[in-house]
Amino acid sequence: MSEAAPAGERPVRSPCVSICALDEQDICIGCQRTAAEISRWGRMDNAERRQVLAACEARARATGSLL
Repeated sequence: MSEAAPAGERPVRSPCVSICALDEQDICIGCQRTAAEISRWGRMDNAERRQVLAACEARARATGSLL
């Protein structure tokens, strides 16, 4: 069991799509996470992970990657 999820709750999955390259702002062009978010993912709880996923979606919409 991951320490990132309470008992009975599955860990929120990483949004990684194996397109790992950082742009000029240190944001992955594949998953839209920042370098800091990527490095902390394994230590985040599910609430933090959901916040990161929401930020990733906002970044993708802002860049036109997600309509």
